[in-house]
Amino acid sequence: MSLHHLYRRQTLATTIDKAWEFFTQPENLKLITPAFMSFDIQSFSGPRSLHGGQIITYKVKPFFGIPFSWVTEVTHAEEPHFFVDEQRFGPFLFWHHKHYLEETPDGNVVMIDSVHYKVFYGFVGSLLDRLIVQQRLDLIFDYRTRVIAEMFGAAEERG
Repeated sequence: MSLHHLYRRQTLATTIDKAWEFFTQPENLKLITPAFMSFDIQSFSGPRSLHGGQIITYKVKPFFGIPFSWVTEVTHAEEPHFFVDEQRFGPFLFWHHKHYLEETPDGNVVMIDSVHYKVFYGFVGSLLDRLIVQQRLDLIFDYRTRVIAEMFGAAEERG
């Protein structure tokens, strides 16, 4: 089994409480997702704020404008430090996305996205990952990094 990993880290000029409030509101996902994805939240369970056990359903077009239904479950959440969402149904065979928020001594926030994912089995899946999926995910997460830095301000990391 070929499991792939995507990792992003950025430091934001905001408080951990403001970051948590923004990143745990499902409707804010659309604000940090490129328009080509046609990201549309269909539903989410429970209160508007994120919580363990929450199910969120989306319609997305991540590859070549092909629409997919995507269902994720928030499997873990520890306010205001991290949450994990896992795909239950969607374009990947496996999707496990960890979101970490850590307050720095100077009052900024380090945000880390760590995604483990798997595409189709065997040679075809490995080929698709190298030719398409990795570049598309990089494009999506690079966009997110830019938009989030514009929204919150980018802070220099010290250390």
